[in-house]
Amino acid sequence: MTQFSSLGLAEPILRALDARGYATATPIQAKAIPLVLMGRDLLAAAQTGTGKTAGFTLPLLQRLSERPGKGVRALVLTPTRELAAQVEESIQAYGTHLPLKSTVVFGGVGINPQIDRLKKGVDIVVATPGRLLDLHGQRAISFENLEILVLDEADRMLDMGFIHDIRRVLKLLPARRQNLLFSATFSDEIRSLAEGLLNNPASVDVAPRNTTAERVDQLVYRVEKGHKPSLLSHLIKAGDWDQVLVFTRTKHGANRLAEKLEKSGITAAAIHGNKSQNARTQALAKFKSGEIRALVATDIAARGLDIAQLPHVVNFELPNVPEDYVHRIGRTGRAGASGQAVSLVSGDENKLLRDIERLLRKPVPVAELPEFERPSVPDDLDARPPREPRQPRRNSGEGRRQGASQGRGNGQSRGAGEARGGGQRRSGGPARAGQPQADGQRRSAGRNRSDAQPRRAQVDLDDDNRGNRAGANQNRLPFENTAPRPAIAVPRARAPSAS
Repeated sequence: MTQFSSLGLAEPILRALDARGYATATPIQAKAIPLVLMGRDLLAAAQTGTGKTAGFTLPLLQRLSERPGKGVRALVLTPTRELAAQVEESIQAYGTHLPLKSTVVFGGVGINPQIDRLKKGVDIVVATPGRLLDLHGQRAISFENLEILVLDEADRMLDMGFIHDIRRVLKLLPARRQNLLFSATFSDEIRSLAEGLLNNPASVDVAPRNTTAERVDQLVYRVEKGHKPSLLSHLIKAGDWDQVLVFTRTKHGANRLAEKLEKSGITAAAIHGNKSQNARTQALAKFKSGEIRALVATDIAARGLDIAQLPHVVNFELPNVPEDYVHRIGRTGRAGASGQAVSLVSGDENKLLRDIERLLRKPVPVAELPEFERPSVPDDLDARPPREPRQPRRNSGEGRRQGASQGRGNGQSRGAGEARGGGQRRSGGPARAGQPQADGQRRSAGRNRSDAQPRRAQVDLDDDNRGNRAGANQNRLPFENTAPRPAIAVPRARAPSAS
């Protein structure tokens, strides 16, 4: 066991660690801290929950405190808002006795308060790529004095499509700097990024590639898709689970599942990219304090969540990417604690399970399905509620001028005997030229009703993925103009002049 006191850390940092009860370094910390203190570039791979955040924040604080400087001297890039906030919390905690200032910037909240904090002067900035580029575009931040760059969870940043933003950021930085790249895996993409970023780096790998935490007890329940919500409620209540993190594939599914759990008497909340940052922060705080028993999350929103001694993780739906399974269950069994990861697997997920087991190089044990109350009508959380049919408008009074919802006959007022918008005759008289067609058909000369307007394309946006945000604007369908057309004036016939 390596003591922090033997790693060459300064007394103010050791005092902050001691105040939090930390005396022994984890393997990634014991290997990374001396290398960073030497000024080496570093390529480090470690599972989530191994203490990698302290592995770079502690030596970063040490190096900045050893000599004076001005402006932004260290930059930490993270893929998500939650991870950025937690890295900033660690910097504040470990640097409490040091004369260094730090701040965190990310999207989803107002940019002006962040600009104000940067104007006051900071040494360390923790940021998501999109908001950082926005701030630089407004000339609110300068990197001319930058000494250290950290890419945290670089594999996830590549998965989320941040590679172009990362390259844009790198072009803004001074050539001479120390670079630290931390990743859960050493994939081919990560190694390619490292080759263009790091200068003669030291390499640290404290866990085999794509392995899961040894202390996590994994098991599978095979269950029909529509019975999953009831089984989950049963497991939480029967097992007396006080704290469980539940993963779904979609934001809509997360919302629906949280509602189902609430109706069954289990306090729950959902977090995903469509939730405001304030709502996500509040939900996470309530979950940590025990006010909420179940936190339902999508993969991106849960990335970087640091919940001490989280006992249970549930894969309500298996992820499409096997590596995401490793990240999910890594939320439990952290820092030496034990944990349990339960997966609810329906028949349509058999291939996903096989892919996960191939990655793990071992089968996941299948548990016997417990007795639980199955719903009379299976739940389909992916199905969106049907839209109620729009009722046709009713018009009263003969000779009333018709608006956009009913076509006019040659633009003139209707009289008795003309057809209504539904195609029914008012007085049984013969239909006139230019009448509306039968029910369910549109008139070529008329405009679409409001219930026939095209809906805007639904675009999933998570965190600061600028590429997705740009795509959202391209995919929107414009609404048709439903303003009533001006009446067409029909000229009166002139009387023949006398010869």
